[in-house]
Amino acid sequence: MKSSLFAGLSQENLDKLKKMQEPTFVQPMLAMLTDDYFSSKEWLYEHKFDGERCLVFKKDGKVYLKSRNKRIMNNEYPELVTAFEQQKADNFVVDGEIVAVGKAGVSDFELLQGRINLKQKEKIESRSKKIHIALRIFDVMYAGGYDTRRLSLEARKKILKKLLKYNKILTYTEHKTGNGLAFFKKACQLGWEGLIAKRIAGEYVGVRSRDWLKFKCIMKQELVIGGYTEPQKSRTYFGALLVGYFNKGKLRYAGKVGTGYTEDVLAMLGKKLQKIETKQCPFVDYDESLKGVHWVKPVLVAEFQFAQWTNAGRLRVGRYKGLRDDKKAKDVVKETPKAIGPGKRL
Repeated sequence: MKSSLFAGLSQENLDKLKKMQEPTFVQPMLAMLTDDYFSSKEWLYEHKFDGERCLVFKKDGKVYLKSRNKRIMNNEYPELVTAFEQQKADNFVVDGEIVAVGKAGVSDFELLQGRINLKQKEKIESRSKKIHIALRIFDVMYAGGYDTRRLSLEARKKILKKLLKYNKILTYTEHKTGNGLAFFKKACQLGWEGLIAKRIAGEYVGVRSRDWLKFKCIMKQELVIGGYTEPQKSRTYFGALLVGYFNKGKLRYAGKVGTGYTEDVLAMLGKKLQKIETKQCPFVDYDESLKGVHWVKPVLVAEFQFAQWTNAGRLRVGRYKGLRDDKKAKDVVKETPKAIGPGKRL
């Protein structure tokens, strides 16, 4: 007999439930960037959080937090592990975003940098008092002994809402339907990064899909660090980062970013860069001055905020936001908005 979690679902969705052993990993579904903003009754709209993706696996009482590249994050976020251990629900897989809760409850990626990659228990306990972590949960891929990925998003959201007891640290991601354009305008006014538009009838597929679309209020992009310039005046460690993205296996230059660094960040990044210096330029199309430039192996990925891409393919008014360790450098490509929405432009 199927779990009460599935009560109220349509027969079509019930027929799609597949009995199976709990998976040890599920490839996360990713959203495509678009600038074709729209309203549609066939889509729902959720808050786009600015944090670190997290897949949660609970099996026979044991909890595993996994990044999108399969890294175990239990030691980094012990409060999340405890919160899931305290849940009555067991044997499930859910999808969400770890966020640092900033002003007015808005997720703050820069604030989250104070927790990412921390390993020392004492530092984590100290910073957890100042940096409040939460997991914004928005999907379920396995529950009650069944694979739920083939169900519609609407059905999965119903299961997810029943599955857990939500609180300040584990929150259910609410959504709106109907007027996506009005919600998007409000999201931007509230200082959110944007919205994720999701097709209500869509299944959970482990690829970047047109069924999930990113509406961004703020332009952000993950880029690979390929070098740095020498510091000037009172600046220490480095002046600006030289960044790029991969295209057909080659690293393309995307410009310099010289702002967004605190003294602590300069020291942290500077030490990492010194360890991976190389004599060879990693970019295939670097065409600027070589004076005071240091090259590094293209292995570090960071997130940058910027105004727009120039016609020459460079970032305009770039600003460093933080390192990312949940994505391989080779997977970083230029995100170009696509007009793939079903409705009119904003």
